[in-house]
Amino acid sequence: MREMKDSGVKWVGEIPSSWKVYKVKQIANSNSEVLPENYDEEQEIDYIEIGSVTYEHGVRTTEKMKFGNAPSRARRIVHNGDTIISTVRTYLKAIAYIDDSLADKIVSTGFSVVTPHKDVVGKFLYYALSTHSFISNVEAHSVGISYPAINNSNLMNLKIVLPMQCEQIQIASYLDSKCSRIDEIIEAHQVIIEKLKEYKLSIITEAVTKGINPNVEMKESGIEWIGKIPMKWHVGKTLYALSMPITDGPHETPELFDKGIPFVSAEAASCGNGVIDFEHIRGYISQEFYEECCKKYVPKINDIYMIKSGATTGKVAIVDTDRKFAIWSPLAVFRCDPDKMNYMYLLYFLQSDVYQKQVQDKWTYGTQQNIGMRSLEKLFVCFPSLDEQRNIADYLNEQCIRIEKNINERKLIIQKLKEYKKSLIYEVVTGKKEV
Repeated sequence: MREMKDSGVKWVGEIPSSWKVYKVKQIANSNSEVLPENYDEEQEIDYIEIGSVTYEHGVRTTEKMKFGNAPSRARRIVHNGDTIISTVRTYLKAIAYIDDSLADKIVSTGFSVVTPHKDVVGKFLYYALSTHSFISNVEAHSVGISYPAINNSNLMNLKIVLPMQCEQIQIASYLDSKCSRIDEIIEAHQVIIEKLKEYKLSIITEAVTKGINPNVEMKESGIEWIGKIPMKWHVGKTLYALSMPITDGPHETPELFDKGIPFVSAEAASCGNGVIDFEHIRGYISQEFYEECCKKYVPKINDIYMIKSGATTGKVAIVDTDRKFAIWSPLAVFRCDPDKMNYMYLLYFLQSDVYQKQVQDKWTYGTQQNIGMRSLEKLFVCFPSLDEQRNIADYLNEQCIRIEKNINERKLIIQKLKEYKKSLIYEVVTGKKEV
C-alpha cells in the first residue's frame, strides 16, 4: 500500500507521496507554430476542425484542402506526442492525442496544442488531461453561455499531477492496453446494435408492404419502391390517409425562456426513439406566442411528426401526451383519418425503407437537405383494411419492443463500460490505483 498525501487540488484529491503537482504550463508548452504565409497556396494540407474531434473517439476525420483556400484559423501545426484540447465550445469536450498518423497536420486555433516537455511522456499527459474531472475543470473555467471558451493561458494554469518518468511510461502502457480492450468491447456491442436496427427496419418494411400472412396471394403494386403487395391491398398517396393537409409550425424564430410552454423542434423528435423527448426541446415560449402558433396548428395525441429539414430529415415521432406544447417549422404534421388509416400503422410505414427511399428521392439540397410538405403528401403508402392495419401495428409493436429491449440492454452495457473507462483513467493517472 503506497503512502498517500493530499494533492491540494480539489478534483485530484489524494496522490502518492512521491508524486508532484504542477500547472500544465510547467510541464508542457502551448504550441503556436503555424505554416508560413508564403507557403505554397496550391499545396494540399490536412486540417482538423473542432467538429471532427470528440471526447470518446479523438480525431474522427481530417479534411484535405489547398493551403490557399484554408481559413487562417486552420494553419497551426501539430506533432507526434501533442495533445489538442478545444478552448472554444468547451462543452464539446473535444480532446485528442496526436500520434504518427496525425502528426504534422494543421488544426484550428480553437484548439490549445499542448506539447509535453522532454521529461514528460506525451501519452501520460494526454490521459491526465482527458480525465473527466480535468475536462469538467476546463468547462468550469470557461466564459460565455452559448459559446463558452477558455483563455489559453487560463487552461495552461490549471493543475495536474505527475509521477516520475518511468512510472508515466508504465501507466501510459497500462492504460493503452486496458482502454484498447474496453473500446473493442464497446465497438462489438455497437456493431450488434446497428445490425439490430437494420433487422428492425427490415421487419417493419416487410410487414407494412407484404403483410404478416406469408401465404397471401400477391400482385404488383405498380410502384417501383414498393414492389408486390397482397392482392386485397391498394396503394395511394399519403394525403389520402390524412384528415387534413400536412402542416408545420411557425417559420419565425420566437424569443425563448427558461420556463413556459415547451417549443419542440427536430432534436426533440429525433432523440426520443419514436416519441417526443422533452429533454431536448428548443426551449420555452410565452403564452402569447403559443396562441399565435395555435392559429396554425394545435398538437393532438397520435399526431405524427416527420423532420423535413436538416441532417435528420425523415425521422419520425408520435405525440403520446396531452401536454401543452408547440412545434417549430422543421416538423411536418401527419394527422390520420381514422376511417382510412391506423396511426400506428402509418407511424411504422413512415419509418419503412420504402417510404424513406421516397423521401430521399424527393428531398432537395440548399444549405441542408429539405423536403416540402406538398412533396410528402404525394408519396405512396400501402392501404390494407383497417383491421389488417391494426393487426400489423400490434405485431410490429411486439417485435419492436423485443428488439429495442435488446438494443437498450447493450446501450446500458456500453454506458457502464464508458463510465468504467473514465473511472479507470482517473484512478490510475492520480495514483489511486497502482499498476
